[in-house]
Amino acid sequence: MKTSEIRVLSIGELQTRLSDARNEMMNLRFQVVTGQLTDTSRLRITRRNIARMETVLTERLREETREGEA
Repeated sequence: MKTSEIRVLSIGELQTRLSDARNEMMNLRFQVVTGQLTDTSRLRITRRNIARMETVLTERLREETREGEA
């Protein structure tokens, strides 16, 4: 998922997708341990998507707190 696609999402939808991505990451880790995962690049892609979503979510939450202070 590209950053531009993530920025379009609302905060609630972003939190939902972040939760789904974290569950996917956990499942991928289990598959690696059990030897079922053949495409290990999915781990890297999922990890980076999680980081992108967390970054955008943090930015949005900071904007909300700044608007509340002003």
